[in-house]
Amino acid sequence: MAAGSPTGWLQGDKELETQPRYLGLDVGNRRIGVAVSDELGLTAQPVMTLERKRNPRDDLRSLTRIARRFGVVGIVVGNPVHLSGEVSPQALKTQAFAAELGQLSGLPIHLWDERLTTREAHQILYEAGHARQQHRRVVDQVAATLILQSFLEQGSGNRGQGTGTDDLDARSGE
Repeated sequence: MAAGSPTGWLQGDKELETQPRYLGLDVGNRRIGVAVSDELGLTAQPVMTLERKRNPRDDLRSLTRIARRFGVVGIVVGNPVHLSGEVSPQALKTQAFAAELGQLSGLPIHLWDERLTTREAHQILYEAGHARQQHRRVVDQVAATLILQSFLEQGSGNRGQGTGTDDLDARSGE
């Protein structure tokens, strides 16, 4: 941040307002990819891959700490529905996990359509020259970044609700 500009970034003579930050998650059975939006709300950046613990509460606590560390105002969770749009068994698990995360963190949860993001993440890694065997370590982070970037591009971070999302009210548990 530029000196004398506590609310935004300076670009030339123009001050750019900082935007609320969001956490993006690609929730899987073994790993959770984590991404965060930049201060301007323009891009999603990979943060880490969280190896799932035996106790899901441990995962929820870790994610809540990460959300606090980055000062996010909401969490975008990839919703793994079938290509047809029907709710998959994995989507039901993810939605339950997201609802618990909203309860624990007190932050709004935005479910976001994640169809084909893992496939796209593998393609990006392949095109970047990463060997297929190395993908496991970072593919979830890349998928989380794609999910969050899609959310940001739809303007959902600025407008509240965008196409392809269901909001879970963290306070009511819905």
